[in-house]
Amino acid sequence: MRKKISFVILSNSGAPSKQICASKASIRFFGVFLIACFFLLGYVVYDYYQLKHTTSRLQLREVTISNQLNVIQSQRKQIQDFANEITALKEKLIALNQFEKKIRIIANIEKSDDSENIFGVGGSIPEDINAHIPLKEKHNSLIREMHDQIEQLNMASTNQEEGFESLLKNLEDQQNLLAATPAIRPVRGWITSKFGYRMSPFTGRREFHKGYDIATREGTPILAAAHGVVTYTGRKGLLGNTIIIDHGHGMVTRYAHCQKFLKKRGDKVKRWEKIATVGNTGRSTGPHVHYEVHLNGIPVNPDKYLLN
Repeated sequence: MRKKISFVILSNSGAPSKQICASKASIRFFGVFLIACFFLLGYVVYDYYQLKHTTSRLQLREVTISNQLNVIQSQRKQIQDFANEITALKEKLIALNQFEKKIRIIANIEKSDDSENIFGVGGSIPEDINAHIPLKEKHNSLIREMHDQIEQLNMASTNQEEGFESLLKNLEDQQNLLAATPAIRPVRGWITSKFGYRMSPFTGRREFHKGYDIATREGTPILAAAHGVVTYTGRKGLLGNTIIIDHGHGMVTRYAHCQKFLKKRGDKVKRWEKIATVGNTGRSTGPHVHYEVHLNGIPVNPDKYLLN
């Protein structure tokens, strides 16, 4: 007969006690069952917390991925904006090039080389970048196109800069030439004798008159006809007191029969600046200025240059 183990259950309420008998095998089975239940419960609790932790990480990763997608779309939007800005810059460069051409036409200045295109000899204007790509699609092709056009714009901007520098130099040269061109009468008065052949008031013979005689009141200021440098002040034969100004570019002016010099040799003068006063020195019939314009050493008609 197998040995059994009895359990007596007592009650504190005065009820009769109860006795439960169980075999050792049953007790061992029940113990093993309880231990198994304990481990199973522990595994379930552990698995639950692991699953909860995994779910939390997945949710966090989902939020991170969503944020990254938003960042990627924002970056792609910025790429599209940059592409549009590149197109706008290209249009501005083309407009500047057209403006340069207009200035050259107005100033009658031609380019020194045969290149008329800022994008290179024989090069064509790049087509506008297509920036209307869905944000969900890759923008690799757009980035490559932007990179290519940036290189073209760098070359075009360099060519345009050189074009403007060349234009500026030519305009400065023209400005200097205009400033050095005798363009005004040296005094206000009456033209008593013009450039060309005339009857001499002293000999009565036909002679060539190299300039203009402008009669006016003695002591009237004589004005420089253009920018230049005084190269001579002094008496010069029949011309009397004469002042000579070299304007560069082969242009020289002479002012004769002066009363008084207001400038000396080596002085720089500007157009409208007082250089002497009207006199009656040398061979003269009265107070006046004998005004000559020489181009490359040859007397020319001052009337071609007078604007007033």
